[in-house]
Order: sequence, then structure tokens, then C-alpha cells
Amino acid sequence: MRRKPLPCVREGPASKWWACNDWAVYALVASVGALAYSNSLNGEFVHDDIPAIVSNKDVTGANPLLHIFKNDFWGTPMSDPHSHKSYRPLTTLTFRLNHIACGLAPWGWHCCNLVLHAACCALVCRAAADLARLRRPFHAIAGLLFAVHPIHTEAVSGVVGRADVLACFFFLSSLLLYHGSCGRHRVTLSVVLAALSMLAKETGLTALLFNVAFDLYRCWGSLNRFPVRWRWKADNVWSRVTRGVIAFVLLALARLSVLQGSLPAFSPQDNPPAFHPSFSVRLMTFCYLAAFNWWLLLCPWTLSHDWQMGSVPLVTSVWDSRNLLTCAAVLSLLALLYKCVVDLEYQRHPALVAGVMLLVIPYLPASNMLVTVGFVIAERVLYIPSIGFVLITLHGVQMMWNHDKARRWLLVGITILVAGGAAKTYVRNRDWRTRESLLRADLAVLPHNAKLHYNFANFLKDIEQQENAIKHYKEALRLWPSYASAHNNLGTLVMASGRAEHHFLQALKYNRDHVNAHYNLAKLYRKKNRIADALKMLERCIAIEPRFVQAYLELFLVTEDRGKQKILDKLLELESRNWEHYHLYGNWLREKGLWPLSYTYYMKAIRYSFDGTRERVALPPLRAATMLLRRQGQRTRLLMLLTRWQCAGGGGRGAAERAAAAAALRVRTELAGRAAKYTRPAQVRSTCLHHSKLEIPASHKLLHINEREGTVNNSHKSRMSVSSPYRPTHNKSESGTKRSSCPINKKKAKHPDAMTSLVSHHLIKTY
Repeated sequence: MRRKPLPCVREGPASKWWACNDWAVYALVASVGALAYSNSLNGEFVHDDIPAIVSNKDVTGANPLLHIFKNDFWGTPMSDPHSHKSYRPLTTLTFRLNHIACGLAPWGWHCCNLVLHAACCALVCRAAADLARLRRPFHAIAGLLFAVHPIHTEAVSGVVGRADVLACFFFLSSLLLYHGSCGRHRVTLSVVLAALSMLAKETGLTALLFNVAFDLYRCWGSLNRFPVRWRWKADNVWSRVTRGVIAFVLLALARLSVLQGSLPAFSPQDNPPAFHPSFSVRLMTFCYLAAFNWWLLLCPWTLSHDWQMGSVPLVTSVWDSRNLLTCAAVLSLLALLYKCVVDLEYQRHPALVAGVMLLVIPYLPASNMLVTVGFVIAERVLYIPSIGFVLITLHGVQMMWNHDKARRWLLVGITILVAGGAAKTYVRNRDWRTRESLLRADLAVLPHNAKLHYNFANFLKDIEQQENAIKHYKEALRLWPSYASAHNNLGTLVMASGRAEHHFLQALKYNRDHVNAHYNLAKLYRKKNRIADALKMLERCIAIEPRFVQAYLELFLVTEDRGKQKILDKLLELESRNWEHYHLYGNWLREKGLWPLSYTYYMKAIRYSFDGTRERVALPPLRAATMLLRRQGQRTRLLMLLTRWQCAGGGGRGAAERAAAAAALRVRTELAGRAAKYTRPAQVRSTCLHHSKLEIPASHKLLHINEREGTVNNSHKSRMSVSSPYRPTHNKSESGTKRSSCPINKKKAKHPDAMTSLVSHHLIKTY
């Protein structure tokens, strides 16, 4: 069944430039969107960018590519009880491609966000013309208002906001394809695009709800006049709606199955209204939050990247003055809905209907009405609903444009809106440039936000302004006394005053599962020689977080010697490619006298420390291995190890310089060997090797090599050899001074034969 034709659109004069080429309009809108956020390109990674990108192994390539589809947005396995359950593999995949292309240089990441935002601006302009049926040039103005709206700064200037921008791109693509006028498989393709939008961010699934609802609206008049026969493959309204609803249900079930039987766990600090026992308080607060989000779209003057912990106090009374804003928003929404219902038959206001649907439907998942989310207000979630707000605004402007007396004032108002939005966006982008500028700007707006004081104290702690950090931690605790993380971090700064234990215990009082508080308290007890209490805290810490590597390292220090090997094995199991663990294992084996095994772990540490991205091999395992070789008299093997270290990247030199240094070292070694050969006294036998060293053990046979003749002689009817440390002569060029007696007779070497074979084997295997 074909849709009822929409009302004719009143076009502008044909001589206007926007009537000649729609692509020029799209290019103009996209360019304005890119220019408005051009000063965000020099920004750093701030706020959620650090855990989601810099510390995320799925993004940096430390984890296999398949883990992107098994872990949440922050790199935690979806099966983990502590997972955030935000499944956005498509966005994470774009992050990984960004890392491959430009590493951790922020410019490339911000550039990608800017390009996506420009594309979304062009799609908004197209949707305003095709779906909302706005006349020219009002669809272009809609794109301009969306391009410069300051509420989008968190989504565009913050790299993590790419999830919302990418979801919006596929969201609008699904809408335009579904409501297009041609194409047999457009419904199927629109479902695929909606699924991609959902994989970018969960709110993208609401594209199917909009498609179904708007399709019913457009065909409502025909449904009342003509009967429709349902056919699966037919292009009629019931076929499209049925396929859309089935696709929505299947995608929703697939998304729920990814949760693996558990919902995300949030705390009262994240969303205080959701944990209030009174239903009336929860309802009034959530309604006010929805009204406040609408106010932010209307007047985006007060902006912040974090609205938690006291930013929005609970609405606990009916007489609260904020309920007036809620009532105004509800009445406005009811008036718009009434206008939409009245217009079902004649469909004279498609822009109003599309605007209301886009304003309400994408916001539902973040409204706390259906499911509990981990925030009260987040500006980034308004990226898609702002399209509806823009369409409603331009619909009103288009209606008033018919009055000739109002056109001049409308032009002035639109110019002020676009210019003011661009200016506010430009200023807000500067706030997102660095971590410090963002926190200072938001603290000036929300000084009663305990979370902002806590984050700013963390920043001051990182730049070693301890006194100021303590002040902001205390201010955060004054505003929110049960802030466990603030107690924990404050305890780390007041060690000298003796108040650290009190703050750690307070953190555990308000959060019994605070891992870092258990760990810090264990370190404090170890320093006070309270080993039993330290062990108790560490065991609790590992029970809460079984993969907490630092807890195992601390446990290694307080555990008796017989239990240390199990801890070392566990560390290698958790991080099998961490060279520091192998180095620690090698040190423990060396203390036990197991030098061959110790050398094995040192060599593994050297191999894992050089991953091709560092300028040099880690020095601690290299130093330990060389000292072990020198102690055993393995000078040849020591020289080989140092040579290979120089060639691999020793000293952080360039490739050509390292190659030249290695070649010079080989030449010096060869010349030293030749000089020793020609300066060696003829037919002088060594007296420094005791005859007992040449005895043949019963368990094996030895080879005796004559160095001067280069032949192998049979002695005692068996093959014998003397290992390299026990050569029959000593050269002055090697020793440097004339020796009167052999030092081997004074001090015996430990396990010479075993050490020689082990070193040779591992050098060949490693290199």
C-alpha cells in the first residue's frame, strides 16, 4: 500500500541559491559544524577518555581483536559482575582503528569526531527536508542550529562522546532510508542501520520505534479509508510495521542476552534519586530531571561534564519551587501531543510530529523511567533529542514567517541564535582542552558538586600540589560525608599525620567492597609490622578483585618464603607478558641459589621488555643477567648478550648508530682475540687448572679440545673437553695484568658446566 501523499511544500523562488543545489546546502551546514568545533582539535584526553581509551587494552591493541565483542565499552568482560554493561563494540572498533592510524595523538581522535559531527549536521538538514517537510531555507537553518548547539560539546569535544555521534549518524541514516520513496529492501537495510546504531550506543535501537510510529502517522488517513491486506513481502504499512516491531524485539532480546544475566550495579553516588525509598520523591525528581534536560536544550548556559553528587538536589516536597518548571514542561508537552493527535487526519504539521517523536523517544532510555542509569544528567545523551528540539523550533519559525511584519524580527532572532550558539560552543571547547581547564570551569558553575572537588583533588595530587589536594578532598567530604573514594585518597596524603588509618577505615565503613581501601590499609599495616592484619586485608582485597595484580605483589612481601612461589606463578598467570614479574621471579630464584633457572627468567624478562615500541630493553633484568654471567665467569656469553642488546636497541640510539656501535664492538673483539693469539707464549702449559677438574665423572663423558691445534684428541678412551671458562692459557690482553697465580685455585666457581650449557642454550633459543 502506498502512503498518502504529503501536503505540497511551498518552495522558495527558483532563483534562490539554495533551491538550485541541495548539495551546496549540505556542504555549507557541514562546514559550519566543522568550524564550530575546529578549536577542539588541539584538546587532550580528558575525563572518561582516560579509562575508555588510554587505559583500555581493547583500544591500544594489547587484547586480541575478538575481545572487543566480549568486553564492555571500558574493556571489562561482560561476564564480570563489576562490568558497566555498556556494550558498544562498533565505537570501540573505531577507537582501535584510530589507535592504529595515529597512536595516542589526540589530534587524530578529535578530527574523527569532528568529521562525524559534520556528517550528522548534513543528515539533520536532509531529515528536516524529507521527514519534517520544512520549506527552504528552513531545513538549512535547522542544520545550522544543530551544528552550533552548545549542548553537543561533550559529545564532540570529548572523544568518548563519539558513541553518541556515531549512533546519531546511523540513526538518521536508518530514518532516511526507511521513509524513502523507493527501494525494495529499504526496510531491511534500515533495520541493519538501526542495529549498527545500537552497537554504537544503546539508544540507537529507538530508531526502529521512531520508524514504526512515524510510518503509522503518515499512513493514518489511508488506514481509516481503505482496508489493507497484510502480506509479509508487500510494501504496505502493516507489513513494514510488523517487520519493524519484530526486528525491534529481536534486537532488544539480543542486547539483553549480552548482559549475561546481570544488570549493571550503580551506587547512590551515581544516581541518588534511584535509591531513595519514597516513590513520590523518585517520581518528582525524575520528572524534574526531564524538564531540566529540556531547559538545557532551550538555554544551554549552565554546562558541566559531571552532574553527580549534589548537583541536582532531590525534590522531596510538592511545594518545591522546581516543580513549577516540571509543570510547565509537562503542560507544553501535552499541548504539543494534542496538536499532533488533532493533526493525524490532515497531517499539516509533520515537522511538529517528527520533532516531538525525536525529542521524546531517544530520551526514554536515559530518563530513568524504564531502567536505572548511572547518571542523573548527561549532556551527551541529548545529542539525538536535540534534533527534535531544533525541528520544533523551526516549525514555529516557519509558521510565523507567513506574517510579513515578523520576518525582520525572525531573521534577527535566527542570526542571534546561530551566532550565540557558535560563540558559546567555541568558548566551551576551550574548557574541554585540558583536564585542568575542564575541572576549573565546571567547579565555577557547580561549586556544590562533591564529585568535581574529588576529581580536581585527584588532578592536584597528580601534579604534586598536596596541600591544595587535601583541601578539595575535605571539601568533597563536607559536601558528601559518605564519599568512600575521597576518604581513601585523602588517607594516602595524610600518612605523616597518622590519620591515614582512620580515613581508610571510614572508606570501608561506607563501602565494604572498596578494593583500594583494603589494599592501602594492608600497605599501612605492613609498614607498621602488623603482618597478620596486612594478610587479612590482602586476602579480602583478592576475594573482591581476583585479578588485582598490585595486591599479589604486596602479598609477596608479607608471605613466608614457602608460599612465595605460588604467588609468583599467579602473577605470571595474570600477566604472562609483564617483564617485571619475570624479573621478580628471577631475583627470588637467585636468592634460593638456583642460578640456571634464575638466568632463564632474566632472559624472558629481557625478551618481553622489548616489544618493538620501546626505545630500549629494560635495564634491571639485563643488569641482573650480566652480573650473573660475570659472577660465573661467562665472559664470552656476556659479550654476546651485550652485543645483541646494542643491536636490539640499547641506550635508545638510532638504528644506524646501534649498528655502527655493534660493528665496532665486533671489530674490537676480533682484534683483541688476534692480539692475544700472537702474544701468547709458545708451548707454555697452564698451571692454573687443578688436575681434579679433568677427572671424568661416571655419569657422562667430556671432550678435551686442544685450542692451539684446533683438533679433538681421545684421552682415557673417551671424549673429553674443557668448558670455555677453563682454557689452558691466560692472555695478558684479556686479563689486563700479569698474574702470578691462577685465581681459580683460590676460589671455586659454582656449577660451571651446567651454567655454560644453560647460557648457550638460552642465548640460541632467545635470539
